[in-house]
Amino acid sequence: MKQGLILAGEPMGLLIAQSEGTLGSVTGYDLAVAGAEFNVAVGVARLGHRVTYLTKLGRDPFGERIIHVLSENKIGNEFIAWDAERRTGFMLKGRVHAGDPPIFYFRAGSAASTLAPEDVEAIDFSSYSHIHLTGILPALTASTRAAVDLMFERARAAGLTISFDPNLRPQLWPDERTMRENINDLAARADIVLPGTAEGKILVGSDDPAAISDYYQKRGARVVITKCGSAGAYVADGAERCHVAGFRVREVVDTVGAGDGFAAGVLTGLMEGLSMHDAVRRGTAIGAIQVMSRGDNEGLPTPAELERFMKEADSTDE
Repeated sequence: MKQGLILAGEPMGLLIAQSEGTLGSVTGYDLAVAGAEFNVAVGVARLGHRVTYLTKLGRDPFGERIIHVLSENKIGNEFIAWDAERRTGFMLKGRVHAGDPPIFYFRAGSAASTLAPEDVEAIDFSSYSHIHLTGILPALTASTRAAVDLMFERARAAGLTISFDPNLRPQLWPDERTMRENINDLAARADIVLPGTAEGKILVGSDDPAAISDYYQKRGARVVITKCGSAGAYVADGAERCHVAGFRVREVVDTVGAGDGFAAGVLTGLMEGLSMHDAVRRGTAIGAIQVMSRGDNEGLPTPAELERFMKEADSTDE
């Protein structure tokens, strides 16, 4: 089996407001690319690892832009299909000086929403060591959920390490109960689960990292890494548990993409043979870097930038 990561999801065109205000009042936007799995792919690729992305795109300017950014970051696109009839989804994101920015999606009926099991059939999973999935893709349609189910099956049979981030998007599910049941079913089938404390409150009825870990480990997950915001992360690796401190942030510029940066840090650390503690510490560092950067993935670091930050930044435990 070759070393490398495969991801699947819905990348979207991203229009970022150039000034603060309601999305309806903003007069100028900058163009970028968004998507939780896409952000992870960029983070992993910038740290020098082989990454391949599975999705469907419309033949439109947003689709062309996504392919351009994938190529810029040396992310494989051999499993990307084009849809001549459906469009690539896109979103608007506001600018704020504190808190989470307003977001509005244009993704219903997108090309990516037609991803299906037959799109998974051609993949040789034995060519990879890791697969990362989130709760967004299975929320889009019945066919995308079936595709995710098949990816879990094929990845498990090929011996890949499966990581799963709930990445809750309540607006994509018919109701909270359906979301909770589907997300928890997928999380129980993963090797590594990456929930946040706020997600734990919704999914398992508790924001206590120890309780969240107990819930998923009892259902089959080997490792549960609970993101605790600026406090860092709580790690349950088999019977061993520990807290990993976060890094101090000089100024929060944009909170979007911090969890994806965290995932990229953890996965690359594990792919490089770091201990679980050190891999998670890398994740907290990249999460901190990302919230100090505008955009969903523009701040994700190179190896040199990451090393410099980890040497110079202060831990939140200090």
